[in-house]
Parts: sequence; structure tokens; C-alpha cells
Amino acid sequence: MNILIADDEKRLTAILKTYFEKEGFNVFVANDGEEALDRFFSNKIDLVVLDWMMPKLNGMEVCSQIKKMSLVKVVMLTARSSNDDEFSALDIGADEYIRKPFDPRILILRVKKMLSMEKMVGIRDLKIDLLRMKVYRNGNEVSLYKKEFELLAFLYKNKGQILSRDTLLSMVWGMSYIGEERTVDTHINRLRDKIGAHNILTHRGLGYSFHDKEQ
Repeated sequence: MNILIADDEKRLTAILKTYFEKEGFNVFVANDGEEALDRFFSNKIDLVVLDWMMPKLNGMEVCSQIKKMSLVKVVMLTARSSNDDEFSALDIGADEYIRKPFDPRILILRVKKMLSMEKMVGIRDLKIDLLRMKVYRNGNEVSLYKKEFELLAFLYKNKGQILSRDTLLSMVWGMSYIGEERTVDTHINRLRDKIGAHNILTHRGLGYSFHDKEQ
């Protein structure tokens, strides 16, 4: 999992980087808003931790631009304490709002929850081990390539939501990926062969979704 931490307080970013790396995350760091956007659009980022007050572009501006282009989760960090500030951050698309000072362990727990990083999740005939990157169908392990697993995991985490081919390309293959939309179709077809066609729905002209009903 790739985490982007953007904060102009270098001591804090160093502390958070250490905590997240101990939990197995790959961490990218930025110290201003422009650098944060450059890091985000140059790498496949799974979640962004943003400070509100940063030079060049503040966290609100960065969050707004990220949310216009992707479904990546954003955690806003701030010393601002009013309810109006929290409302403003959530209103522009932030998924979580944490007031400074805070315990890094609490931040990590919230991030794991947002990324659906429970050890094992299951629905119908599937069990998905999101940490060990393993999938089981009716109790039997299913052999998936890395990109097939990443595609399945992203569909599952957004289950019930229709995801376009462009969204899947940018979120699974990365913003910088240059390729055809047929790449998504090919991987979806392979996944269906391995985990069952009933688990992934096609929405003509719109995209795909992970079937979120038990039956």
C-alpha cells in the first residue's frame, strides 16, 4: 500500500513515515501543496494524509484537485478546531478529519479501516485476504496475478459502485499508465473465469462493479 504524507512540518512527516513503514506501508513525503500533487500524479497512491496549512497550495486545494481526478481516500490533518472547519474539509471531499495533536497509532488504525485492511473479508463464495493478497473460492485458493488481485481488491473496496474503465485504469494501473481500455476488459474476463462471473457485474456503457449483495 502506498501512502502520501504531505505536511510542511518535516519532523512530523519523519515521525509518521517511520510509523507507517513499520506497518508495511510504502511512504511518499511532500512538504508543500505543489509537491504533494506532483507526488500524487506521478505514483500509484492508495491514500493521502494532508496537512491543511501548507505553502504554495494548502491542503484544501490539494484535496479538491485530487478528488476531481480520483477516488483515493484523503485524511485531513489540522490544528484548526472549529466545527465549521471540519464541515468545510468534509464538504470538499476529505474522508477523515483529524485534529492536531494526535497519536500516530490512532491515525494508522483509521487509515487501515479506511483501506478495508481487515485480515480477511468475505462475501458469498469468496474470501479475500487483503494483507497476504490471497483469494479463496469455496475454501480453495485461487491463483491470481498481482494486477488481477489489485483489480479485485479495488472492486471489492468499492463494492456496489459502478467504476468506469478510465477510473479502474488510473486507480489500479496508475495515473501515468498509457494503455488501452481493453486492458481492463481482459483482466475482468480473467477474474470472472477464476472467481465466478456472478461476482463482477457489467454496466453497459458505464463500467463494472463488484456485486455487493449476498445473493
